[in-house]
Amino acid sequence: MKAWKSGITDARENVIRIRGYEVADLMQKADFIEVIFLMHQARLPSNGEKRLLNALLIGSSDHGPRSPSAAAARIVASGNRQSFEAAVAAGVLAIGDAHGGAGQACMEMIISGIELKEKEDISLNEAAQRVVADFVRQKKRLPGIGHPIHKKDPRVEIIFNIAEREGLARDGIEFLQEIEKVASKMICHLPINIDGALSAALYDMGFSPVLAKAIFILARVVGLTAHVHEELIRERPMRFLPTAIYDGPLLRKIGEVES
Repeated sequence: MKAWKSGITDARENVIRIRGYEVADLMQKADFIEVIFLMHQARLPSNGEKRLLNALLIGSSDHGPRSPSAAAARIVASGNRQSFEAAVAAGVLAIGDAHGGAGQACMEMIISGIELKEKEDISLNEAAQRVVADFVRQKKRLPGIGHPIHKKDPRVEIIFNIAEREGLARDGIEFLQEIEKVASKMICHLPINIDGALSAALYDMGFSPVLAKAIFILARVVGLTAHVHEELIRERPMRFLPTAIYDGPLLRKIGEVES
């Protein structure tokens, strides 16, 4: 069998290097944000990129026990008191296209919009109009905008301000802001949400679409471990979080003819 190849970590006897950097040096001279960036971009970040990624991770770390991932993790912890990791894994498995996964779809939308702008030699606003019109025509939901709770997601402005201040706000952020403007006129008021801000900022830092989901997962695991720990130390076993109302058939008996 051929050996597997990886350019991430070199781990041999008495040697541990991440992307060529001695892990001992990283432990003493870098912080975890820098290592996250190094792992996924194969280089250390600038100070501005480090600040922006830090803000993205903090902003995505938790959104309360009602979010699907936190609720799933707490329910599993309520029923399985002996497996901390199973509860956390359940929370991660609840992350998908509707919860936390919109960042990948949003970045793909940003890429297609910017490619359209360059190919057709049009403005970002014109490209946004075409993209939104296409989503409306297909009756598809625009990723990265709209929020069930926030009329204006408080995290978005902070992320965009940091990107602007650090000279990292480029076409990705600008295009998503154009999408927000156009959507508000063509559909209704749909504010940029954390998935959108994360995807636009990561695009401007050179991350690929699938890593928008990866960064969200990395951030949210911090919240999930906290929720699982709280569930285990504060709540009784077999605690049912949601209230369920039965609305199925009334009493039925085998052999009766259904009307």
